[in-house]
Amino acid sequence: MTPEEYLDALLSLPNMDDGLAPQVSPDGSWVAWTWFNLGPAADVFVAPTDGSSPPLRLTDTPDNTFLVSWTLDNRAVLVVEDVDGNERDRIFRIDLDQPLKMVALTEADPDYFIRAGKLHIDGRWLVYGANFDVDTGKEIEPTWIYRHDLQTGERKPLAKPLKPAWTFPRLNHTGTHILYQRKDLHPKGMQVWLVDIDGQEDRELFNLGANVKTYASWHPDGEHILVMTETDTHRRLGISALHDNEIRWLLDDPTVDIENAWIPYNSQSIVVIVNQNGRLSGLLIDWQSGQIKTLPAFSGNLIPLAPLPPDLEAEFPREVDSEWVALYFKAQQPAEIVRFRWESAVPQTFVSLSRAWEHTHLTSADLYPAEDFKWQSVDGLAIHGWLYRTPGPPQGTIVHVHGGPTYHSRDMLDAQIQFFVHQGFNVLDPNYRGSTGYGLPFREMILEDGWGGREQEDIRSGIEALIEAGIAQKGKIGITGTSYGGYSSWWAITHFPPELVAASAPVCGMTDLVVDYQTTRPDLRPYSEEMIGGSPEQVPERYYERSPIHFIQNMRGSLLIVQGAQDPNVTPKNVDDVVKALKGANLPYEELIFDDEGHGISKRNNQRALYLRLSAFFERAFS
Repeated sequence: MTPEEYLDALLSLPNMDDGLAPQVSPDGSWVAWTWFNLGPAADVFVAPTDGSSPPLRLTDTPDNTFLVSWTLDNRAVLVVEDVDGNERDRIFRIDLDQPLKMVALTEADPDYFIRAGKLHIDGRWLVYGANFDVDTGKEIEPTWIYRHDLQTGERKPLAKPLKPAWTFPRLNHTGTHILYQRKDLHPKGMQVWLVDIDGQEDRELFNLGANVKTYASWHPDGEHILVMTETDTHRRLGISALHDNEIRWLLDDPTVDIENAWIPYNSQSIVVIVNQNGRLSGLLIDWQSGQIKTLPAFSGNLIPLAPLPPDLEAEFPREVDSEWVALYFKAQQPAEIVRFRWESAVPQTFVSLSRAWEHTHLTSADLYPAEDFKWQSVDGLAIHGWLYRTPGPPQGTIVHVHGGPTYHSRDMLDAQIQFFVHQGFNVLDPNYRGSTGYGLPFREMILEDGWGGREQEDIRSGIEALIEAGIAQKGKIGITGTSYGGYSSWWAITHFPPELVAASAPVCGMTDLVVDYQTTRPDLRPYSEEMIGGSPEQVPERYYERSPIHFIQNMRGSLLIVQGAQDPNVTPKNVDDVVKALKGANLPYEELIFDDEGHGISKRNNQRALYLRLSAFFERAFS
């Protein structure tokens, strides 16, 4: 296959963003999810969990449309759509018996950010968060919790946090109360609050410390609450009652790295997603007895979603919880929604519900595996990443840095990485300190220095380890990444010697941390304060010395700047300012701006253009 043919085949594979989990309907008979690559942008699909029919397309849109929630009657889903990635979401309802008919529930292209969206059991009220003051009609910093009457149009603020925070209100299934999070006390911490559906009682529910992160979600009975909080060494998990703030801890083990947890419908078990050296697996905890059931070891990542309901389990003689719907993926396997039996979780026996392979002529043999690659950083810290090797003599090496930074690259199919390898590049995907997936202490290590500290040395030492191992060659190494990966790409080209980084292609990456702080979404500023150790007014020296824009005079090698023009996270002001600085210093650069993209390049045609441009860019730089 030609490079273009291989890339087109890659981009015909439907892709799921692992931050957008599929959702099983309350009765367990349907599973819905968001897919990229089956149209110009992301769309929502649904399939029966009994596997009786192929996936059904619910949306067909020119802009990204994402699944938000199910209605409690199992008849419809709520989705959000923005315009060109500007994240100014509009909420729609789509009934399963009327696919492609999107019924708008909120206004188009609002000048504020909407979070979540859950329909009340009576079908009349819509609950969401919005950084909007209905009385003044203006955008504000904090995200308030709203009850929106779909019949009268009245928007009633139920809770008014004082400071901005990333919060998704969670309405219980009985429609009486809402859980949400506040960051009023400390940028690093997070407290759980509770407000009733009428807004009469708004109170702090769980506060484990001003600088401690605490999360909560509902038991399907609407009366019990699953609580996850962080200690100095690990996350612990407990259960509480709606009218009793006492927490009964069920899992409090420093050796178990909890990624996430929830209680699905049709189950008395808590699903706990755990990290094991960068891979994901699951375990079950009976919330009443505390009994734990683990999954057998297998290749890849498996995220259990929910058990099949009793009527779908009738052909099987075992207990209801034995047959489950899950998300399965690895580098040579596109993210697939499968049905599996808990007691024998063998990938060869999984039943595909999403049928992703039907959309391409590629097979797993046409994809490249993720190998474990380990090295020691400058202070002796053990670092792990994924190494992808090209079959023939490499024409160079590309370091692909994940965003976040509190996220981790996984053993999963990444079309960009696969294309690079097919084009003859080795690829290293490092999980530097600050990444999730390796325990809470490893994640928190980034706070010791703040952004632009030893996590960048983790990346540098990874490059040096590749050279020492004979995998990479000096002068033929490039770096790219989106968001914090873009920042790291800027850092590398302005701080690393050219023999370690000959070319850099930052995508939506911060250049001036003060500009980024001032222009980003309000709910992201506390994250910057947590990561850097304060606001620009509090620690101006650190914001200056950790901003790549102030070190462009050190730049050697090739530079390609990539940006989404509608990005509300790392705004185009970062690019505007650094381009002025580059011109002032008479430094060469290339620029690729996508007018119809936001934070990251996600539309299929744009990805095709980007990947071809990146491959050609690195090939020129290495030659």
